[in-house]
Amino acid sequence: MASTTGSTWGLKDVSLVKTHGFIDGKWVDAKGGGKISVHNPATDEELGSIPEMGVEETKEAIEAAGKAFKTWGKTTAKERHDLLLKYHALMLENSEDLARIITLENGKSLTEAKEAVRTYGEHIPSQFPHIRNVVIKQPIGVSILTPWNFPSAMITRKLGAALAAGCTAVIKPPPETPFSALALVELARRAGIPDGVINVVTTQANVSDVGREMCENKTVRKVSFTGSTNVAKLLYGIASSTLKKVSLEAGGNAPFIVFDDADVLAAVEGAIASKFRGSGQTCVCANRIYVQSAVYADFASRLTEKVSQFKVGHGLHEDTTHGPLIHDKAIEKVTRHVEDAISKGAQLLIGGKRIEGPGSFFAPTVLSEVHPTSLVNDEETFGPLAAIVKFETEEEVVKMANSTDVGLAGYFYSRDVGRVWRVAEALEVGMVGCNTGMISQAVIPFGGVKESGLGREGSRHGIDEYLVTKFIAFGGI
Repeated sequence: MASTTGSTWGLKDVSLVKTHGFIDGKWVDAKGGGKISVHNPATDEELGSIPEMGVEETKEAIEAAGKAFKTWGKTTAKERHDLLLKYHALMLENSEDLARIITLENGKSLTEAKEAVRTYGEHIPSQFPHIRNVVIKQPIGVSILTPWNFPSAMITRKLGAALAAGCTAVIKPPPETPFSALALVELARRAGIPDGVINVVTTQANVSDVGREMCENKTVRKVSFTGSTNVAKLLYGIASSTLKKVSLEAGGNAPFIVFDDADVLAAVEGAIASKFRGSGQTCVCANRIYVQSAVYADFASRLTEKVSQFKVGHGLHEDTTHGPLIHDKAIEKVTRHVEDAISKGAQLLIGGKRIEGPGSFFAPTVLSEVHPTSLVNDEETFGPLAAIVKFETEEEVVKMANSTDVGLAGYFYSRDVGRVWRVAEALEVGMVGCNTGMISQAVIPFGGVKESGLGREGSRHGIDEYLVTKFIAFGGI
């Protein structure tokens, strides 16, 4: 067992490393005594362990959140605002340690690891002179299930809106990256957020049972989930048993289109930012790269040259640009996509294999002449593989871009104003990057269409996911 000491983590404040679940203001172990080992994907070193909790602990957490909701939901927006500002200040104060925790458990480079609103009702004019119609917004209550690729950002984007709205939360963090979630909870405790408002249940073997309890328990009125489309569908179906409000940010398969009138150098930079961020492990990552024939060779050559300059290694090393994949299953999927594409005629320009040694490292890869029917164009790779497909016409590429069941993000590069509007409107996605490969911001409505999910996170739209609309007719006026 690796100890949670300063020598292991290298933190300024080692007390941020928590190895227990958090229920009703108390750090707790699993009742059955089970443990989950957490490893650094860059070294295979065991960082520590967390409790293997189950349904019993989940029920306790939900009960605590339900009890706290009775008072937290009635606090004023100003009270919640003040506590959230304290919470935010503590996050900034501890940003270096939070980033280091992300790097150690997630693998991404240290540079990449660094990263309350008012609601309105309305008055509706009545056809009756003695009636006044008023619409108000009220908090609903919430559970949160989050992924491992952005362990802090995903929680704070959901939790910030939930707390601001007056909701309480039960968080089920991923077993791959639990320490980031637990550190954030510790900071929330220090900020003065009351007991029971935030609860954390850690699990791996019992994840199906825990997820089902969150979706079926009648105390929980809202479930927010980020993860794969298959799991999103499963949770959506279970949550329908009590008609819970649900927001789902599911899988993506983003097209990245380069037209022949594009700034090719800018398109290459955009592809690097979109495709290789987090070593390709982002839901808005460019997955299918379509390049018009006139600029195809130039783009492929320049992209390969840029990728050859990457420094793959441990995220804490200063010269590292790209870290490992989260585990060996991710390596297996990228390998399968590379081999499938090559079997269908693709040309390997760089990379294409696992990097030998400890850790789950895969060499950043570029393939050209990729056939449209290759697996990489059908499945989300979630790895450092840029597979380039040639196209001829705008109509053809829009059809290929939309030929998928999901629709989270899409990107394209063009300097033709008419084409910019046509393609932006034609892409069947929730978010479009036009002449940019970076779209994620706290102030935007983040989410997709089709089987990429329901609802939005971030911006003024994000808080609506944690509110219900109530109509009140005032008579006798």
